[in-house]
Amino acid sequence: MGRKSQIVRWISREELKELKEWFAAYVRSFCSMERLQQRNFLLKEEHTLRVCEEIRAIGREVGCDEEELVLAEAVALLHDIGRFEQYARYRTFVDLRSENHAVLGLKVLADKALLDGFDPQVQQIINEAIRHHNRASLPMEEAEWLFYVRLLRDADKLDIWQVVTEYYQHAQQERNEAIELDLPDIPEISEPVLQDLAQKKIVQVRHLKSLNDFKLLQMGWIFDINYLPTYRAIRERRYLEKIRRVLPPDVRIDEIHAVMQHHLEMRIACSSGRAGST
Repeated sequence: MGRKSQIVRWISREELKELKEWFAAYVRSFCSMERLQQRNFLLKEEHTLRVCEEIRAIGREVGCDEEELVLAEAVALLHDIGRFEQYARYRTFVDLRSENHAVLGLKVLADKALLDGFDPQVQQIINEAIRHHNRASLPMEEAEWLFYVRLLRDADKLDIWQVVTEYYQHAQQERNEAIELDLPDIPEISEPVLQDLAQKKIVQVRHLKSLNDFKLLQMGWIFDINYLPTYRAIRERRYLEKIRRVLPPDVRIDEIHAVMQHHLEMRIACSSGRAGST
């Protein structure tokens, strides 16, 4: 796939270990005695480490060699580095109410000169993957970094789905507004959200008016998945069904859920056919 053509020196295992040590120390610098704040710092730290595991798993299944896996893991390790400064400064993970956490993360890496010793192409891959990991869509172009940001976006979604499906099952015991993006837990569902999903589009954040809207947005990520192993994981872990169960009875939601399930099954069938025995 031409993924390695321009990289002169890859990240070594030892350098990845050093990045992990830097990450752990950086996270510790945000340690707070305030319970909610510390809980949300921990939430993002644990999320990051699980995304590292997810990206390696997807990468192995799509045929990455060890050099590519190490670089992919570095991308995952640093993708949300802006979240810590964001929450410390603004007490929210809502980009529209604070700063774009991807852009903030790039500022952190630049200020710390963390990537300065790496090959320029490696720096570009990491920076562009961070810059694009939370965008509604990716540019239509050929670039080496796009492979890594696609891996990252899949891995990121898998773990967020895991976090929110577990949270929604127990949300009545203890609410966390940071997970819910400070949205009100009311019965209403916004028509623009339903319209986006009916067209198999990613829901625009500006359309969100309720927690139910946000749950539907998360279900709609199924229309922005890149690789067969990710589709298989979604089906095996039953993420769509789990989120549907915490939404209100509504024939419109049932119809959209059916479209999503069909999309999932068709993608698996088509991708499996192309991949042969993969």
